[in-house]
Amino acid sequence: MFTMKIHKGDNVVMLSGKDRGKNGKVLTVLPQEGRIVVEGLNIMKKHTRARQQGQTGQIISKERPVHAASVALVCKSCGKVTRVGYLVNGDRKVRVCKKCKNEL
Repeated sequence: MFTMKIHKGDNVVMLSGKDRGKNGKVLTVLPQEGRIVVEGLNIMKKHTRARQQGQTGQIISKERPVHAASVALVCKSCGKVTRVGYLVNGDRKVRVCKKCKNEL
């Protein structure tokens, strides 16, 4: 099991692969596999065949999951690529930016 410091809706930047340096928003988090799906990144093309009479086959573009270690979080307040830290405020644990110390 992989501890996920990246949550759905976060902005991330790719650190490796064909989409290195591109930004995107996290659509889905898969904590059991340690993977995330990022909007517009790691796109694959899937060929589908016609299922009914008169229907045509098509090529569908779809985002595939990437490993969470190959992306870095972009802070909402300072706009920089950062690591995630944690602070305990009363009875809740919050994520904070390691660079500007603001809550994520």
